[in-house]
This record gives sequence, structure tokens and C-alpha cells, in this order.
Amino acid sequence: MADFPSKVTTETSSPNSQSSQHGGNSLRGLAANVTTMMDMTFIRSIPAILMMAEIFLGLLQWALIASARYTLLPAYGWVMFVAVTLWILTTILFFMILFRTQQKLTAIPWPLTVMVYQGAATVLYLTAFLANAASVHPLFNSYFYGHLAAAAFFGALVTLAYGASAFFSYLDWKGDGGNAATNTVPT
Repeated sequence: MADFPSKVTTETSSPNSQSSQHGGNSLRGLAANVTTMMDMTFIRSIPAILMMAEIFLGLLQWALIASARYTLLPAYGWVMFVAVTLWILTTILFFMILFRTQQKLTAIPWPLTVMVYQGAATVLYLTAFLANAASVHPLFNSYFYGHLAAAAFFGALVTLAYGASAFFSYLDWKGDGGNAATNTVPT
């Protein structure tokens, strides 16, 4: 016990080295930490551009319907439910992929999950678009006719964007033969 203090060494670091190592308390350090967490190659990919289009066009659609008297027709309740629910889920999925959360949750088969989500969203948006387009009547709600007609147009665009995303998700799920088993077998 007498030799204990001689065997212990302590090292301290200066506050500047620790703050520069972790980005510090500055806004620049925080921005550097956030950009290192983001997957910048994902933002430049076609699936990311389609997801951003889905988020933007879906927001336009449900904002146009919400600005009209959509409670008068039951079909618009379904359109609003699909539009808002899928807008929220797509936004969450976009940020999960952007910040590489799926790499931390390895138990989930992400390519299959994203493909099933995009396919289901395509079918749901197709039904919502058809309900929206069938419910647009110039005589029934003449003041909001333009809002509801524009919402039907943006619903068609969002349906096409989800369909394209489902196709690219299928290609990602199907893969290009880039797994370890096919790369190690000589052909």
C-alpha cells in the first residue's frame, strides 16, 4: 500500500484540446458534427430526390385540402388521413436514412422494409388520389373547386413519385449481386 501513489499517473488535458476534439460549444463545431453524421451520398441519390418530392408534394396536397371544406364529403377524410399519415412517415423514414439510423438497427431488413412501405404507400395514395379526383365537382363546392382540383393534381404526382420510389426500392431489395456469397464464388 505504501507504493500506491508512485504507481498512479494522471494526465489532464487542456480545455481547448477537448473542445476542439468534440467540436466545442460553437455553432461551427455543431454543424461539423451533424454533417459527419449525415449520409451526403444519399441526398444526391434518386431515391432521396424522390422522397424529398414526396414530402413536398404531399405537403402541398394535404395543405390544399385542409384549406377547403373537406369535412363535407367523407372521401376527403380518407384523402387527408392518407396524405398526412404518409407525409409524417416518409419524413421520418427520410431522416432515418439520412442520419444512417438503419445501420444501427441491423435486425430490421431495411431494403425489404423500405420496399414494402413504398409499395403500400403507392397503393394507398392511388386510392386517395382516385377518391380525391372523383369528388371534385365544380357545382358542389365552387369556391374551393380550384383547391380540390389542384390537390387531385398533386395527388397524382405524389402517387407517381411513390410508384417510382417503390420501383427503386425493389431494385435495391433485389440487389445487384453485391453480397459476400456471390462475390467470393468464381464464375
